[in-house]
Amino acid sequence: MAPPRPAPPPAQRMPSPYSLPLHALRLAGKCALPLILWFSAGELLRWGLLYLATEISHGDFRQARLVATVVLLTLIVMLSMVITSGLFYSLRGAMWEMRSRRANGVEDEKFWSVLNRVAPTFAVIYLSWSFHVDDVVAFEQMDRLHNIDDNFYIPILNNVATGSDEEVTMARGLMDLDWRVSLVASIVAFVLRVWFGRMVERGGNRYAGVATAFAEFAFMFCGLNAVLTLAKLRGGWTEHRAVVAGAKDYLEQAKSSIPVWDAFTDFLGEVWPHVLDALVTPFAWLALAILTFGGSVDDVRRVIRGSRLETGLDRLEGSHELTRKSFDRFAGGFQDRWVPVLNALKVTSRGGLALFGMVCLLYVGLRVGGDYADRGVATLIGADVPYLWLVISYPVSFVKDLLLTCLTFCVLAAAFDIAATRARLRGENITA
Repeated sequence: MAPPRPAPPPAQRMPSPYSLPLHALRLAGKCALPLILWFSAGELLRWGLLYLATEISHGDFRQARLVATVVLLTLIVMLSMVITSGLFYSLRGAMWEMRSRRANGVEDEKFWSVLNRVAPTFAVIYLSWSFHVDDVVAFEQMDRLHNIDDNFYIPILNNVATGSDEEVTMARGLMDLDWRVSLVASIVAFVLRVWFGRMVERGGNRYAGVATAFAEFAFMFCGLNAVLTLAKLRGGWTEHRAVVAGAKDYLEQAKSSIPVWDAFTDFLGEVWPHVLDALVTPFAWLALAILTFGGSVDDVRRVIRGSRLETGLDRLEGSHELTRKSFDRFAGGFQDRWVPVLNALKVTSRGGLALFGMVCLLYVGLRVGGDYADRGVATLIGADVPYLWLVISYPVSFVKDLLLTCLTFCVLAAAFDIAATRARLRGENITA
């Protein structure tokens, strides 16, 4: 008896870019339970790690405690990476593109395989776009509230009682690590990063990708702490260097000689952050979704494929070794920060310009709507009972973050699904 034929791929009709909101709601409805479980487990573990980090960062043997604090913060950022990947992974079963792959005999990846594969690139994107700042701010806020006696009240009372001038410190767990300890730790993390990175390139270890991401995060935190501490110790050293002083002189001359310079820089300073939030940040997150769904977003050639720039890159790769190395150094920061976003934009373009606009509109609309909903709930609850909001604010914030995060991830997954389905029906491979 012949084996049963696989089911035909779903969504044979070309999906419209304007169906993005409905498709996102469809994904949210079908995957509501796993999304809620992933988010809830992540928030619980994150709170536990934050509490442990703020507890460890105070007491005797402070330098050893601060090293442990940095390790815990690295684990917190790693947890954010795991939960982000898990939220996207939980949507795979309801996506047209994944069901089509399954119907064509492509087996689903296990979650650990997905995480190990995407972790190195995930870490670079997460750090280059400063998504880790939210984790650092959460640590500082919990440290201020959890240890407010040690950080604030006790030093003030001691100063009043003894007439001393003890410094009032707040949330210093990530800033007081000795620069020598930070430097040694950053060197160790860098060596581990290179070692595990080579293991990832050889593909011989199932844990190498996650270990590479951990070393990447640890190197960033330790190295940044060492640099900031040294800069503080050196005082105004950088301000007197020839290059910095020359740059300041040129800026002052530009301000005095170009009439619209101040207006232009002020306008750019006000508008550019909003441009990033509305038009760029959604595609940085979409790049993380593409990684989880099996695509690659860190390849320069993928961005320029089919254009004249690809011919120029071919010539560059065949040029002198010194030229290639100079180009790699010049393009390194651009590749880490912008190439994933450009790849995500190229994937979205497979679904049409309207899909690009819908992604940006829904991403911003969810955040604006979440803020208004939060304000509306606070107004409805009122403040007649003075301390009622202190009790209610945490569950309200949890529900708001749950809805906002899950719906945002559904929008990004739906955008990829529509673009990938449209490309597949045209005979293209969106992940190639």
